[in-house]
Amino acid sequence: MAKTKINERALLVALDQVRTERNLSWRQLAGEIGVTPSLLSRLRNGDKPDAEGFMTLVQWLRVPAERFLVDEDAEMEQPELMAELAPLLRARNDLDESDVEMLEDVIKATLKHAASKRGARG
Repeated sequence: MAKTKINERALLVALDQVRTERNLSWRQLAGEIGVTPSLLSRLRNGDKPDAEGFMTLVQWLRVPAERFLVDEDAEMEQPELMAELAPLLRARNDLDESDVEMLEDVIKATLKHAASKRGARG
């Protein structure tokens, strides 16, 4: 049976992105979320949150918990990045169609650049 675990790094990156966008300290972010600063500190030190803390964090992020879960035993293929991002971008109320198209173009160009760098190395 496959063992599912929390991808604490992905969770931390998502939290840090919001923290940076809002120009908050980790302590301020904890207060806004409604968790103890020590929960975020433990997460930053590579520890996994408890189940209740994990659910509080993902609900506050408004991201499905599954986005931060990984199958420890099976190597799963990652879905195409644009297939994942396009619905998220289009669901944003603060972006119009031209904004979404521009962001998609930037992301596609970045992915193409990254692929060409990998190809040059390998």
